[in-house]
Amino acid sequence: MKQKSGSIGPVFRSLMGDEKRQKITIPLLAILLSLLAGAIVFLLLGKNPLTGYVSFLRGSGLVPKANYAAHKNMFTDFMSFVNAWTPMLFASLAVAVAMRSGLFNIGVSGQMLLAGLAATLTVGYSGLPAAVAKPLVLIICAVTGALVASLIGFLKYKWNISEVVSSIMLNYIIRYWVSFCVKLPGISDPKTRQSMPINPNARLSLMDTEIFGLKIDIPLGIILALAAVFLIRFLFDKMRLGFEFRAIGANPKAAKYAGINVGRNLVASMAISGALAGLAGATYFLGYVGSIQPDTLISTGFDAIAVCVLGNSTPLGILLSSFFISVIDKGSTYMSSSVGVRQEIGALIKGLILLFSACGAYFSYLIERSRQKALESAGVTQSGKEEERV
Repeated sequence: MKQKSGSIGPVFRSLMGDEKRQKITIPLLAILLSLLAGAIVFLLLGKNPLTGYVSFLRGSGLVPKANYAAHKNMFTDFMSFVNAWTPMLFASLAVAVAMRSGLFNIGVSGQMLLAGLAATLTVGYSGLPAAVAKPLVLIICAVTGALVASLIGFLKYKWNISEVVSSIMLNYIIRYWVSFCVKLPGISDPKTRQSMPINPNARLSLMDTEIFGLKIDIPLGIILALAAVFLIRFLFDKMRLGFEFRAIGANPKAAKYAGINVGRNLVASMAISGALAGLAGATYFLGYVGSIQPDTLISTGFDAIAVCVLGNSTPLGILLSSFFISVIDKGSTYMSSSVGVRQEIGALIKGLILLFSACGAYFSYLIERSRQKALESAGVTQSGKEEERV
């Protein structure tokens, strides 16, 4: 029995692979465990887990539905999914850039919200042509997000104020300030109680665009989001600034001793993170939804933390993990209506993914400890054989 139970260790180690391979296998293990836990929840609710998971894919346009409304098909559903995926991708990259320098930007949702308000009030209701309004929206949102996040980085360096505390406090300040502005006469829509819809010329998504008899939502920001993935990867892997971010994140004192300007890099890291968060706000509030709801901090900035952890804080990993999380998020509405369970099941599964992703370091520890014990056991066996020979 001891030999059989001991054989689990080598099998697990071989499946997980070496340290480099574990960057892929451990996130996959986290996803598998979260899906198994989600399957148990479906079973407890008396539903078929396979049907539930397929409904997530159908709601995201990755698997065809049984029937569609007029002017809609699987492709229109997929484009609507891409429209929702775009701000998630930007927000996750924002979290990753801050984490690179050892900072935790938990204020992405607030930075998104303030950026969305700034662009809405300055450009959203103007009569500017689309060729001017759309780029201006991106610039205003990126600058607004960068300014807010730079303040957080400055407070961290100057007075060692925790970026987590300052981010959370700014989230509340921004939330109530934006709610006050949105409820002002001339901005609030009396019917929806949200901000009035912005001018289509300023919107970053072309909604219900008729092509070949189909009404398609075309997210213009996805091109910029995909470009940002490779630009951030280039920053991390090829540029000196990315190396300095990594050095500061590993050991700020050693980085300072090596001649790296820690304060400047902390502010620069948060500025880039905030600019990406601002772009997430642009593609969400002036793209995906087209208005701002008062008294609400959207969950995208917080979900981005799970995406970043699941993707090992690497741009390509985030590209895949954000796609996966967005499938669950976007498909949860259709899952709820087709399977007959509450939509919050999707949020539960996202929470489970975050929980198991956070255990990645523990999984690595178990693998390394098992490998060390195997080496020690092999050494003892080898020394015993040598003694027998003598």
